[in-house]
Amino acid sequence: MFIPHLVVSLVPRRLSKKEERKWERLHIAIPVFVRINDGIGAESLEFATAINISPAGAMVVVRHSLPKSSPISLEIPSSPVGPVNGLKTSSSLIRAKAVWVAHRDDYHLLGLKFTHLLSTDAAAVSGRRLRKTNSAV
Repeated sequence: MFIPHLVVSLVPRRLSKKEERKWERLHIAIPVFVRINDGIGAESLEFATAINISPAGAMVVVRHSLPKSSPISLEIPSSPVGPVNGLKTSSSLIRAKAVWVAHRDDYHLLGLKFTHLLSTDAAAVSGRRLRKTNSAV
């Protein structure tokens, strides 16, 4: 298991310049599955940690090295809950491409660019659906 706050402090300064970013990054550790297809039919799956994320991309810590420009799918594990009335459903599968790779001793940092921006719109929920229901307790 990675310790994301320690990893962030090891990111080279050139990789963390806010001035070059169009979107603000949210610095939060999110467990993700990283799925890579090597182009000849072999697929690999690794449990990893996204240590920051924005609508356009993410920085992910992985154990195995990946070539730059690798097509990648990220999947955010979620609990098996059915649809909730009033909330938009969203896919937990995110397609991305590695735009930079930084190699460390025991792990690798991947700078990922998503193929489509993640939606930043708030879920459309009417006020009527959020009211508390009466409880018999």
